[in-house]
Amino acid sequence: MTNQQPVALVVGASRGIGRQVAIDLSKNGYAVMLAAKTTSDAAKTTPFPPDPNSSQSTINTVEREILEAGGRAGAIAVDVRDAAQIQHAVDETVRIFGKLDVLVYNSGAIWWSSVENTPLKRFRLMQQINPEGLYATVQATLPHFEKNGWKGRIVVVSPPIYSRFFRGKTAYAMGKVGMSVLVKGLAMDFVRQDRTKMAITSIWPASSIESAATEHNKSFDESHKKDLRKPAIFSDAILEMLRAPVTTVNGLLDTDEDFLRKCGVTDFSKYSVIPGSTPRRIMPAEFPVLEVAEQDDEGQRMDSTKLRAKM
Repeated sequence: MTNQQPVALVVGASRGIGRQVAIDLSKNGYAVMLAAKTTSDAAKTTPFPPDPNSSQSTINTVEREILEAGGRAGAIAVDVRDAAQIQHAVDETVRIFGKLDVLVYNSGAIWWSSVENTPLKRFRLMQQINPEGLYATVQATLPHFEKNGWKGRIVVVSPPIYSRFFRGKTAYAMGKVGMSVLVKGLAMDFVRQDRTKMAITSIWPASSIESAATEHNKSFDESHKKDLRKPAIFSDAILEMLRAPVTTVNGLLDTDEDFLRKCGVTDFSKYSVIPGSTPRRIMPAEFPVLEVAEQDDEGQRMDSTKLRAKM
């Protein structure tokens, strides 16, 4: 194919949701670079393809799945705690495929417990992988989007901001909400800098999704699978976000189900893991509006970069 084929980098593409997003992007015409920490020899993986929620599923097996289906894909190991590895992965994506059109940041570390029962070591790990990893990845991609004429999309797996999300998982929420703040802030930068072809969007599941996390969560036994949806709902929503106008999705914090409803989807039965079941919604029916009335005169804007340059 020519260089007209859109190129997507999916960070956190080895299993579950990330794997599904990568495969469905490929089915929809994207060349896909798969990035994650764990690798394997896909040629020796049997049976193939492996359980998508098991440790046998890696960026290499996902790459093989895409290639055997006739798509274009590459795989590169990256630990998102290392900015140099992130930069290398982004640069390799552009070297191999010629450009970068879409970044999907799906990497994440989870520890759900009270502040009292969340060790500092675990807190730091989550901040490194969640907001810091995202920040480093976005910074690594921006120069390539600039070379594209500031045309591209960034999709972040982070939640709408609402109070209940903090309950029982404050340390985790601090990082994840921080990622959503980045979505809002960078979206404002794009508007302020008149980058009208760039958009950054946040997506979160409205109902629990079958994944490695739910597979290993003992509360999700066979009887609880009625509350799970297939990861295809997430990838379908992302594809719709990528097709939507920039003004519709730039700075948007939304759920998979809610965004698909806005696109006209009314029947979600095909996404149920247990046919005929209606998975319980875990997100609020409505989210708070973050925007407030602001005065026209915001005063003198401070730019630390310019202040430092004068020193």
